[in-house]
Parts: sequence; structure tokens; C-alpha cells
Amino acid sequence: MTRGSTNVFADLGYPDAGERQAKLRLAYAINRIIDMQKLTQIAAAQALGVTQPKVSALLHYKLEGFSVERLMTFLTALDRDVEISIKPKSRSRPSGRISVVAV
Repeated sequence: MTRGSTNVFADLGYPDAGERQAKLRLAYAINRIIDMQKLTQIAAAQALGVTQPKVSALLHYKLEGFSVERLMTFLTALDRDVEISIKPKSRSRPSGRISVVAV
């Protein structure tokens, strides 16, 4: 057994692992909000300004058609603030990273 990192996409060798992880975490936050607000897919689609099939894709984490920016826009449409923080990377890492923290 090999211990993985905190990013399964990096462990699998995806070149865009940071973006994929960010999209996944944003989608998870959106899906939690939709669930907490007990929105139907149709109601969520109206709130997000998309079609019901797009909401279905989002709810099933089929994120190929969604950019990080679009997912952040969905969060603001669901009355959430999105904050981007830029800071120096840790010395222990060879390069910077993208991370999403949802509270």
C-alpha cells in the first residue's frame, strides 16, 4: 500500500490535478448547498441560470463542461461569498498549488 497525497488527481498523474481538485471541491460545496436548501434540479437550474441537465451533471460530478470560474459564479448565485487568497508557497513544496476551502 502506498500513501497518497491530498490530491487523488495528482496521485493518478493528471497534469491539471490542481484545477481538477479545485473543481471537485467547488462542486461539492455547491451540491451541499443545493441539498441543504432542498432544491429540486429544476429550482437549482433556475437559481444558477442553467438547464436541468447541467444541474444533473453537476450533481453527479461530471465537471468537464464547467470551469472553476463558472463554479464560483454558481456559488455567488446561491448567496455565498467566494474569496481568493494568494500567499507564498510553503518551503516544503516544490511548487505552488491551488486549494479550495469551503466553510
